[in-house]
Amino acid sequence: MQALDAVAVRQWADACVRSLDANRDDIDRINVFPVPDGDTGTNLSQTMRSAQDSLLRTPVDSVGQALAALARGALAGARGNSGVILSQVLRGLAEAAQDAATAGAQAIRRALHRADELATAAVSRPVPGTVLTVLHAAAEAARDCPSDNLDDVVTAAAKAGALALADTPRQLAVLAEAGVVDAGAKGLVVLLDTLVAVITGRPLDVPFAASPPRTPESLTTAREAGSAEYEYEVMYLLDGASDTDLLKQRLAALGDCVSVVGDGADLWTVHVHCNDIGAAVEAGIAHGRPHRITVARFADQITAQAPRFVRDRAVVVLVEGEGAAELFRSEGAVVAEPTDNPADLLAVVVSTRARHVTLLPGDPDLREPLEEAVAQAVASGQDVVVVPTFSPVQALSALAVHDPSRRPGDDVVAMAEAAAATRRGEVKVSEREAITWVGRCQPGDLLGMLDGEVVLVEPGPADVPALSCRLVDRMLAGGGELVTVLLGEEAPEGLDEVLENHLRVAHPEVELAAYRGGQPGAVLSVGVE
Repeated sequence: MQALDAVAVRQWADACVRSLDANRDDIDRINVFPVPDGDTGTNLSQTMRSAQDSLLRTPVDSVGQALAALARGALAGARGNSGVILSQVLRGLAEAAQDAATAGAQAIRRALHRADELATAAVSRPVPGTVLTVLHAAAEAARDCPSDNLDDVVTAAAKAGALALADTPRQLAVLAEAGVVDAGAKGLVVLLDTLVAVITGRPLDVPFAASPPRTPESLTTAREAGSAEYEYEVMYLLDGASDTDLLKQRLAALGDCVSVVGDGADLWTVHVHCNDIGAAVEAGIAHGRPHRITVARFADQITAQAPRFVRDRAVVVLVEGEGAAELFRSEGAVVAEPTDNPADLLAVVVSTRARHVTLLPGDPDLREPLEEAVAQAVASGQDVVVVPTFSPVQALSALAVHDPSRRPGDDVVAMAEAAAATRRGEVKVSEREAITWVGRCQPGDLLGMLDGEVVLVEPGPADVPALSCRLVDRMLAGGGELVTVLLGEEAPEGLDEVLENHLRVAHPEVELAAYRGGQPGAVLSVGVE
């Protein structure tokens, strides 16, 4: 690979999350500077996961946009000092590739140099032998690399970072005494190694799934830097900051480990160790709008960040109407409203936190945005399959045969077969004049549709129950044992009773299942199995 593009950035983000998860406990164990028993590995993992989630929720088509999405997510979800520094590393990469569709060797050189500048500026008192030392070494090695091949440049940066990491105990006595390297620097080397693996195509020697979370008893909120006299870590996001230098001064008077870093636009992350929590928040109020305020007491235990996938299987149904949504939820599905925005669809898939996701769209018009959302989810390591369902009743049929105990592939096949075996019908009011297979219709006419085609037209104002019965009769002409109806928002009262009485007389062998769906603008959705 001689140019980093948006797809490669997604691959790198996923690889970083997996690598940091796999190395999390080891990095936590070596966190001895300046206070032992830290959570550097956990904080890096959580920050990178936030960055990846931001990328998954953002439609991107260039390397600059992809890196910017990562930087925004890392800044918004930064945990601890190491998370703040990571957010600035990603911001530096994003700024260097801001307007580029792809990034080659020269862009990576500029990106690492800018990352070095921003990360150093984020720390009030830089100390040799830390992540900043390793980042600087990597940036200089990329700059001095004689080759203009992208793989050579990133490999040189990663090797220099690894050498600088090995040298950290010679620069910090506390590391030498403990016989370890710097924890934050180790995390950076992990990220550089994953970048080399993505660009060179070498397989990553880490497990695909996140490592199991540690027990709450094994975790304590630890200080990654600063004096032990301060009991709390206060962090918040700040919008519209007016004077960040003055804010830093006010926070420095309250405690230590002060950082106020931004995304290059209008969002800032504020971090301080202090004893007066209220004063730290009030300082932010005086200079902008604080939100997402988090306070951690260093003596308290915290729960571990859950792995990316917290369950094996999920079924997502895209449907409108409160009644229909509640019906699908009662069957165990995740319900979301249909949308033609791929980013919103991707957010729904990602939020399930399921390894295998089956999508039941219930609307043929969603095919293209779904394809884009699914492609991004699959590229990030999630298994997503769309079962062709063109109406809510077909989605109901598919969900009825869903069996989590089956293999995912077999389950999808069974759901697809059930949906395909369900004939779909609809009663709706015409919105415009048109030519149909059975003649012209005018606005306000009542339409009976079968598998997407108009088969009945009743001039308005029409007899809804009568046309509904005629449509059901037509659908049952080819046989059937079960009629499922969803009553839309426009369905008249008692329509389900009319259909039940009609079937009892005309088709006594057929069972009726009727539900109040409440779909906006709809009269009736019918399924025949």
